[in-house]
Amino acid sequence: MDLTTLRTIRRDLHQIPELGFQENETQHYLLNKIKEFANERVEIETWKTGILVKVSGKNPSKTIGYRADIDGLPIMEETELEFVSRTEGRMHACGHDFHMTIALGALQSIINNPIDDHVVFIFQPAEEGPGGALPMIQSTEFTRRKPDCIFALHIAPELPVGTVSTKEGLLFANTSELFIDFEGKGGHAAFPHLTKDMTVAASNFIVQLQQIVSRNIDPLDSAVVTIGKMESGYVQNAIAEQARLEGTIRSLKPETIDVVKERLEALMRGFEISYDCKIDVDYGANYYQVYNDKKYVEYFKESIDQTGISYVEAQKAMTGEDFGYMLKEIPGFMFWLGVDSPFGLHSSKLNPKEEALEVGVKAVVNTLKYLSKK
Repeated sequence: MDLTTLRTIRRDLHQIPELGFQENETQHYLLNKIKEFANERVEIETWKTGILVKVSGKNPSKTIGYRADIDGLPIMEETELEFVSRTEGRMHACGHDFHMTIALGALQSIINNPIDDHVVFIFQPAEEGPGGALPMIQSTEFTRRKPDCIFALHIAPELPVGTVSTKEGLLFANTSELFIDFEGKGGHAAFPHLTKDMTVAASNFIVQLQQIVSRNIDPLDSAVVTIGKMESGYVQNAIAEQARLEGTIRSLKPETIDVVKERLEALMRGFEISYDCKIDVDYGANYYQVYNDKKYVEYFKESIDQTGISYVEAQKAMTGEDFGYMLKEIPGFMFWLGVDSPFGLHSSKLNPKEEALEVGVKAVVNTLKYLSKK
């Protein structure tokens, strides 16, 4: 699949971003493309809005898995590209349009030039939320085709085109969404003594949250508690009856998130007494760490040495990815693909360089071939 074709597919997909488990148009588009180049060696099965495609090997001894995520984000696009999102308030701001396109390019290559081992291409929904990896690997559709090893990529805006990067061990952190709702008693701004002000309660709660990491987590460990959104009140002269905080918890160790949640809930109980209010918490989607298998990272590096693609050692990061659930059950790895964008992941102006599509396909196909020899 040449760059012109890859670019066309990517632009088509970029225009139809859909949220987790709502990727119906995306699934339809992918299925049509897959059926264009499928043959008798190919089995296609859907799971919810996802797709599993098995390509039978010539002389199989194992099954290799490759995963691509397919959902978009609730972000208003500001790229001014000719092929902007057709859905207001939705955008492929994390590069999943790239991920799907590269998977399709690699799939066509493996169909046309089959390797010895079976390959399962996994088009996974809901990576951005509420989390599709865990329920997908628990499904009967996945279990029937469960691979012996698995890998995936993620675009890296900060890396140049022609570069890939990963590391053995921990690559991405454990993460949890965080939604906290406050309920008190509203009223007129002139009579604060008759109210339970939730703007004040929520504001002070944010300040206290920041001490959880600094005073409850081992300084040699790492954790982050971030509140990215706060809502309260309706008009300037009324005291807010409700408030809502939305944020994230991240840690390098799975057990550290439990410590953060325990301290957060203790803080909530104290605030309920102090501010005479009710507070509820919802942890939303929780993602397990991305932990790369040492052996498969070495295989990947050896395969990349044969391609002319540059390899750089990655640093672990507090980013989250539900591919971690797959790596928890199946040995493998994730790697970064350089796309050289001045705007980062989840930016409304993210604009990866499309030349990276060919690099991604080359890296994936060569890795599949190399793993098939091991």
